[in-house]
Amino acid sequence: MTESMGRAPLRSVSRVLLATRNDAKLEELRRMTSSQGLEVIGLADVPEFPEAPEVGATFEENALAKARDAAAATGYVAVADDSGLTVDALNGMPGILSARWSGRSGSREERDARNLALVLDQTADVPEERRGAAFVCAAAAAHPDGRVVVVVERWPGRLIRLPRGTNGFGYDPAFVPDGESRTSAEMAPEEKDAVSHRSRALRALIPRLSELGSSVS
Repeated sequence: MTESMGRAPLRSVSRVLLATRNDAKLEELRRMTSSQGLEVIGLADVPEFPEAPEVGATFEENALAKARDAAAATGYVAVADDSGLTVDALNGMPGILSARWSGRSGSREERDARNLALVLDQTADVPEERRGAAFVCAAAAAHPDGRVVVVVERWPGRLIRLPRGTNGFGYDPAFVPDGESRTSAEMAPEEKDAVSHRSRALRALIPRLSELGSSVS
């Protein structure tokens, strides 16, 4: 936080800022918290502030940095996540580089398509028994005074060779979760909400907001 920003007054945890401009993530968290009395807003609902680039070496570091920046700038308890696909045959990559594996240019939809095509091309010769993969998500919550909580969850599965399905985004069309025959892009949003890496992480994080103190309870 820069000196010119100051500190906004603290607000109730009944309204949580999700530090993202990804509408799909915002709607996902809104669905998960609809019965819990939490109003979820996004970065489009608050005044703009400088957003630090993702330079952490881990999902946890990136999630914490995003949550801290948003909380300090807005006065809201802020929630942020960093997630991605880890592929066994690629030594855990694309990992934290998942969203920009094929570069930064173009819209999110264009990058998603390029990223997916690149990973499938890079694993085209990998045999079935070595096509293990997992989605990983770190979710963090930050209080404007600097207190934080963070959780990490995994969604294990495998990569298929040709994408299937139109739900979800990113690498969903090529990822089949363990115990499933469908890709995560063939699952209904409500089904995915119940089992995905992001939903697991956010569901584990939400009850821990109380750890940030009585001033946000």
